[in-house]
Amino acid sequence: MTKSFGYKISAVDGKARRGVVSTARGDIQTPAFMPVGTAATVKGMLPESVAATGAEILLGNTYHLMLRPGAERMERLGGLHKFMNWAGPILTDSGGFQVMSLTGLRKLTEEGVKFKSHVDGSEHFLSPETSMDIQGMLGSDIVMAFDECTPFPATREVSLDSMQRSMRWAQRSKDAFGDRPNHALFGIQQGSVFPEQREESADALKAIDFDGYAIGGLAVGEGQDAMFDVLDYAPGMLPDEKPRYLMGVGKPDDIVGAVQRGVDMFDCVLPSRSGRNGQALTRMGAINIKNARHRDDPRPLDPECTCPACSSYSRAYLHHVFKANEIISSMLMTWHNLHYYQELMAGLRGAIEAGALDDFAASFEEKRAKGDLLPV
Repeated sequence: MTKSFGYKISAVDGKARRGVVSTARGDIQTPAFMPVGTAATVKGMLPESVAATGAEILLGNTYHLMLRPGAERMERLGGLHKFMNWAGPILTDSGGFQVMSLTGLRKLTEEGVKFKSHVDGSEHFLSPETSMDIQGMLGSDIVMAFDECTPFPATREVSLDSMQRSMRWAQRSKDAFGDRPNHALFGIQQGSVFPEQREESADALKAIDFDGYAIGGLAVGEGQDAMFDVLDYAPGMLPDEKPRYLMGVGKPDDIVGAVQRGVDMFDCVLPSRSGRNGQALTRMGAINIKNARHRDDPRPLDPECTCPACSSYSRAYLHHVFKANEIISSMLMTWHNLHYYQELMAGLRGAIEAGALDDFAASFEEKRAKGDLLPV
């Protein structure tokens, strides 16, 4: 591995950027969607199947992997890439979001967070330093700074206290990360829905100087309108020459809107979780395969899709295997959803290159509006 981390923009359309993130393990075409492999697997998928959808990078999670199988064990076994048989880049979340979600099971101090495992109740501690250590043992290509994900709604005072703590933790994360050739560290902007706090956070992160920047504290219950209000200004507060990552987003229309507002990278459990629950995400909107109307339907999920679920199986079959609780239902539906997301990202990249992103977005909305009128 000799290629260093970098980011190059090749086209711009409005606020949207078309670029390439370079890592030692391969390039990532942006805008990019990262499938979520929380516990060293994208549920229902082989690594080769994930790659076949067009995915170039996966996301793993520090919190879950430190509990099972354990970072030290994974390091002894050759690191996360070897462990899960994924040769491409991996980004790991710091664990902050999951730990902050453990209401009643964690205690927050300036030093870090003490918490009890949701698995077996054992006690653990995460701090900027331990998070950097764990992500280092995992061998992550892109490491996320340890932060506090501010809850929503939050008062201006609560949000400010949370954001400023995260900025102190950002500096500690950078110090603990140290000099790690061929690995990158991203800082995370916080500030809830308050523009002046977002700006203060961005200024603090730029002063520390990260390889990339994430926009955190969104997709936590504020709704799309409020999220887009923040994205109208937050990405522009971050350096133009570095990648911008919107954490935990999202639905297809969230992604299209966020790309129009200058975001480069995304992750979300939605496509895989929806697939396991019998929901297909298509150009026409969502299809609930469990509905009885699909029982005798010979059509594919999406006639324009080339994934294995659409090219080889009918809605009737997918309805049957879902109702029968067969594992292949989760496999095929997840494959379809991840394939659709990667096709969406490729379409966005092509539209930015052609200077036609607004037309692409309008066509996207038109297809979904028509789909709402169909018995899908």
